[in-house]
Amino acid sequence: MNALADQKCFNHGEREAVGRCPECRNFYCRECITEHEGRIVCASCLGELASKKRKSSLRFTLTRPALVVVSCLFLWSIFFLFGRALLLLPDEFHEGTVWQDPDAISFDGGEN
Repeated sequence: MNALADQKCFNHGEREAVGRCPECRNFYCRECITEHEGRIVCASCLGELASKKRKSSLRFTLTRPALVVVSCLFLWSIFFLFGRALLLLPDEFHEGTVWQDPDAISFDGGEN
C-alpha cells in the first residue's frame, strides 16, 4: 500500500497529497480537497453529492403536494360515506320512536 507521504495530487502532479477522497479514492492537495458534512471529499465528488441531494429534495417537493391531495380525497370520501350512512337510517330513528315498543304506540296519538 502506498503511504500518503509518497502520493502526489491527482489534479496537480507536482504537489504533495494531503488526503484521499473516500468517494473516488484519489489523492489530492490542500486546494483540491474540502470538508463537507464531516467528511473530506474532492470538488468533483462534492458536486455529485450536491446533485444527488438536489434530486432527492426535488422528489420530496413533488411528493408532498401529492400526499396532501390524496389525504384530502381520502377525508372527503370518509365524510361522504358517513353522510350516505346517515341517509340510510329510517325515519323512525330521527323521530325518536325507533326505541319504543311498536305495540305500545297507537295511531291516534295516545297509548293503549
